[in-house]
Amino acid sequence: MGNSSGHNNTLSIPPGKGPHRVGCTDLMVGHTVHGTFLRLYYPCQASENPQLPDWVPCREYFNGLADFMKMNRALSERIFNYLFGSCKIPAAWNASFKPDGKYPVIIFSHGLGAFRTLYSAICVELASQGFIVAAVEHRDESASATFYFRENEVWMYYRPLKPGENEFPLRNKQVKQRADECIRALDILFDINSGKSVENVLHLLAFQNSMDLCRIAIMGHSFGGATVIECLCKDVKFKCGVALDTWMFPLDEEIFPGVKQPIFFINSEKFQWIGNIIRMKKLDSAIFPRKMITIKGTVHQSFPDFTFLTGNWIGRLMKLKGEIDPHIALDLFNKATLAFFQCHLNMDRDFNQWDALIDGKDDNLIPGTNITIPQSSI
Repeated sequence: MGNSSGHNNTLSIPPGKGPHRVGCTDLMVGHTVHGTFLRLYYPCQASENPQLPDWVPCREYFNGLADFMKMNRALSERIFNYLFGSCKIPAAWNASFKPDGKYPVIIFSHGLGAFRTLYSAICVELASQGFIVAAVEHRDESASATFYFRENEVWMYYRPLKPGENEFPLRNKQVKQRADECIRALDILFDINSGKSVENVLHLLAFQNSMDLCRIAIMGHSFGGATVIECLCKDVKFKCGVALDTWMFPLDEEIFPGVKQPIFFINSEKFQWIGNIIRMKKLDSAIFPRKMITIKGTVHQSFPDFTFLTGNWIGRLMKLKGEIDPHIALDLFNKATLAFFQCHLNMDRDFNQWDALIDGKDDNLIPGTNITIPQSSI
């Protein structure tokens, strides 16, 4: 890791555009497989020469990505290290927290084959705008890699489907575990905020009474989008949800009537299909706000950080990049998300200047979906 001779250094994860500098730290509470592991992003105090963490924390995550992509570990580790070994997250590692009133809280859920650091562009931007963001690393065997402790470090890798295995029972069990992990992460933040003693969080004492726990949102990508829906059903502390290019398959539709909080679906142009959109539409409500937009020229991987870290040739070849400039796409869904949060978390900010984006009013947006749904399906 930390291969400074690595790939084109002009490719980097964009820093936050908000008024706050951003710090980050890892938090592991309960060292067993049933514990909680997350990356916390937060507004921090300025410091000279801040340490920026590696984007991919250690080689086991490269091995996990290789397994997920069905690539040879030794070869792919060399490729990944060349492409990404020198990449840093634009947030100061273990930086001093910046007290400034109470910050709203966002729990973020990653997609299939991902892990806690792969959506840092989104998380850093939200923290720069005055949110505390907890990016959970799931231990349901849907992450490409994660670890916990027995006597020593134990690594868990992505579990592929077994030959002939029915996929729905596995994914439904996983989405329920993922929601439970998000709720546990939120419970830990409640404890930290109230000043309760929590193991392994002495460095977070400054966070006491710093969170606005009446303003909590859940956000996620793909499998993490399904996790958003499951969380909203399970816990009313989540006041709204933003679901990025959601994979609806893992969800049991019987839970849909129980989702009474506002939802914002932000989709890519190239990933969605009729059956998936129809399932999103089953959450439509005459009472509870449901919004959907599609970003033109985007692919499913326009939401994780890979899209910023690969050149056009590799990015297109591996479908990590769409036709739109990834910085424009990030800017659009971040601004639309902030406007949605202001509205549904009742925040007194200036994010409402981007309200039009929630309705898809921009040259790079499509209101609703680009997928044509047959009338017979509605």
